[in-house]
Amino acid sequence: METTTKNKLYEGMFLVDSALASSNWDGVNNTIKTILEKAQAEIVSIKKWDDRKLAYEIKGKGRGTYILCYFRADGKNIKEIENAVQLSEQIIRVLILNAERMTEEDINKETPAAEAEREKSPEAAIQGPETEPRSTEVNPDTEEGPEGPEDIEQVEVLEQDQEEIAEDEYEPEPRE
Repeated sequence: METTTKNKLYEGMFLVDSALASSNWDGVNNTIKTILEKAQAEIVSIKKWDDRKLAYEIKGKGRGTYILCYFRADGKNIKEIENAVQLSEQIIRVLILNAERMTEEDINKETPAAEAEREKSPEAAIQGPETEPRSTEVNPDTEEGPEGPEDIEQVEVLEQDQEEIAEDEYEPEPRE
């Protein structure tokens, strides 16, 4: 009697050195694809997730580029993928999760790196921001902001809060 197993959908988050990713992006991508293909995985999607400062140095690296990959594979082959990553000199860490409950929309959702790229693109500069930024300049004669004396204080508090949020931004802690 022949049994067939359905390949499950997995999400893999690969961490690579930022310097290596920026200088040899195709090589890093090919390394990940080769590892997955050797484990008989079918790649659904692979994209740069983001470039982040690491919470602590890993193998002497302070920054890392996260590559998000969705693939279908037999569950028995996941250990083979993890072992191949450990032997790889290009990939620092990997986290593989079952993604069976993810929808096509979730898989194709824009990554932080894609959002940043879109914001930096010339089209974004031509179109301008979605909302007009408020002026925070203070009139030296009246010491009033654009909407009055109280409004400028609110704008300054909001800007300070946004800076604190950016500093406290959550960074996932890689597994050892």
